[in-house]
Amino acid sequence: MNIQKFIEKNSGIPNACIFLSGSGTNAEKLLESLRSGKSSSWKASLLFTDVPEKSRAREIGRKFGLPVESLDIREFYRERGESRVSILTENGQRIREEWTNNIREIIKPYNVDFGILAGFVPLTNIICDFPCLNVHPGDLTVEENGIRILAGLHSIPIETAMLKGFKTLRSSVIVAQPYTGAGGEMDTGPILGISPSVEVDFGGKDLGHYRKIAGQRPEKRPPGGFKDELDDLAKINQDKLKVNGDWIVFPPAVDDFASGKFAKTPTGELLHLCGNEWKAIKTVIYDGNSATPVLL
Repeated sequence: MNIQKFIEKNSGIPNACIFLSGSGTNAEKLLESLRSGKSSSWKASLLFTDVPEKSRAREIGRKFGLPVESLDIREFYRERGESRVSILTENGQRIREEWTNNIREIIKPYNVDFGILAGFVPLTNIICDFPCLNVHPGDLTVEENGIRILAGLHSIPIETAMLKGFKTLRSSVIVAQPYTGAGGEMDTGPILGISPSVEVDFGGKDLGHYRKIAGQRPEKRPPGGFKDELDDLAKINQDKLKVNGDWIVFPPAVDDFASGKFAKTPTGELLHLCGNEWKAIKTVIYDGNSATPVLL
């Protein structure tokens, strides 16, 4: 079988850069797993943040003795005459690529082998330089007509699952894909793992109640969300999923990835090392105690 490894490293443990924008709780869980010895196949070289004054990157860096690097994306755009951070215009895309190039120079001395997106908000094509893993609040193995229906930003995947009447949620760990500006790339990467099922909290209301709220919304999502009852409940379920989904699946999936248990074929099929044999898989289910490949 023709196998393409995600990380080409001849010797030593792979170095990871953890990217974060906010509270960094997923980053903390990964670093705690390293500190406890539960994860041992990789090491964190640094933390990187695009929001140096508001994220917890510096606090977490001090806690775990890691260097912290930053490049404020909002300030970067403002200095170039743009009041809004966006890639919807040609100039916005140009600035984003310039920002990414600056990140490349900043992290170059750390010899990064792969990245971990632990609540990192901006899209960046740094993922063209090395593989980057991301945890997503939705089961990306769920498809309709070949389309992953639980993709999207923020709590949108949670709302989609709720409005479709799903009784449970899962988190997914994927290999992030580069963006082109044309759209369609989000949440399309190989699905390394999914978490155990987490029961949806409907807040004591029936599904029709929330579908009615969704039907009364304006067509365009306002900045910061709709701020209605459905939006509030989706965020409650997202927090619940983080604790019982993200924190269960992310550390072992990262550890298995760094140890070389995942690869791909030239046509993009995901492979998993089962014993001494590579097998084509859809994903791996991590339940906190075991890892179960879902074979194609």
